[in-house]
Amino acid sequence: MELELVTFRVLSDNYAYLVRDPETGAVASVDVADAGAVQAELDARGWHLTDILLTHHHWDHTQGAQELAQATGAKITGAAADAARLPKLDLAVAPGDSVKVGAAEGVVIAADGHTKGHIAFHFPGAKLAFTADSLMALGCGRVNPEGSYDMQFDTLARLAALPDDTLICSGHEYGRTNARFARDMDPDNPALAERAARIEAGGASAPSTLAEEKATNPFLRLADPALRTHLELVDASDRDVFAALRDRRNGY
Repeated sequence: MELELVTFRVLSDNYAYLVRDPETGAVASVDVADAGAVQAELDARGWHLTDILLTHHHWDHTQGAQELAQATGAKITGAAADAARLPKLDLAVAPGDSVKVGAAEGVVIAADGHTKGHIAFHFPGAKLAFTADSLMALGCGRVNPEGSYDMQFDTLARLAALPDDTLICSGHEYGRTNARFARDMDPDNPALAERAARIEAGGASAPSTLAEEKATNPFLRLADPALRTHLELVDASDRDVFAALRDRRNGY
């Protein structure tokens, strides 16, 4: 089932997303960094918010959720495993559970790593995945102490298994830095060079298709011989290549 998607920027570099089911008029906001900015986008379109889908507890994804829910009556959905750190939930979900925006049905995917309890929302009929700070455009989220590299590696493997035409809606515009890092790690990749040039010229890095990420995102190219040669990890496991990349990105 098709969903209308609206993408806009809030705070310094956050992406905000609204999705609307044209059949029922139901509208969801994926995370709420700024209640006023989300409400302004709703008002500009004459849309009424019915749902708020939270990916993880960090303030720059949740701080406006309670205010917006009180103003609109929207129901808040988030991870049961992280309910203690999220705004009060109307629906607590676990990986594998279904979520609905009107008649459009999505599934909750475990996306631990950046935080414990991070989740993603995949709407297969609409070919949309909201990955926030797990899989990101040309990168992946920083692994905080509560998470682990193994968690993030497993999350990326789960998300990489989605259909290639899935539109990946990630949490931040880190495109220029991520592109420069990716080019340093994978300098002979022509698809990456083309994408990096578009971003350097002012193009947005998200949303992007999963196919584009697989072609250009080093964290989804762990088996690539050229990347492994550059890292001097030709015979290493994929997990070790991921760890080496994440370590280098941490200090980039």
